[in-house]
Parts: sequence; C-alpha cells; structure tokens
Amino acid sequence: MKLVPLGDRVVLKQLVAEETTKSGIVLPGQNKEKPQQAEVIAVGPGTVVDGKEVKMEVKVGDQVIYSKYAGTEVKLDDQEYIVVKQNDILAIIQ
Repeated sequence: MKLVPLGDRVVLKQLVAEETTKSGIVLPGQNKEKPQQAEVIAVGPGTVVDGKEVKMEVKVGDQVIYSKYAGTEVKLDDQEYIVVKQNDILAIIQ
C-alpha cells in the first residue's frame, strides 16, 4: 500500500534525531521532543482557492521543516508518516 495525498496535502516521513556528544559519541534518538524535520514522501496535486490555483512548492525527496503541532500521524506497513497541508511546511532545507 502507499499513501496518495489529496488536494494541497503532503506526506512526510520524520527524520530520525540523533544527538552527538562533544567527544563525538552518537546517541540514538532519545525520548526527547521530536524534531520538526522530515522528508517529503508524496505530494498532492494542489487545489483551487477562491478560483485561483494553489501550486505545490515542495517535491518528493525534499527535506523540510514543518509546524510543531501540524498534521495527522498515520501508521502504514510498520512505518509512521505525517500528513500535513502545504501551509504547515515552514521551509525547505537545502
């Protein structure tokens, strides 16, 4: 199965947070607050608002930062995804 977003929605896969100590030891993601960084997995076709077409500004593979409390968490095939509106994406990481 795969998720196909509708309208101006985007499917994100949250990036795993790792913390590195000053001495270079990598600590795997701990029970800290989740980062708001994710990779775009799927993009909807866009939508029309007040007769104007809203084009999608992100594409599959982009790494983005999204709003803290945005979206709906979905679990599919043992993977966790977040479905957000394009408005909830704050920036593309380049």
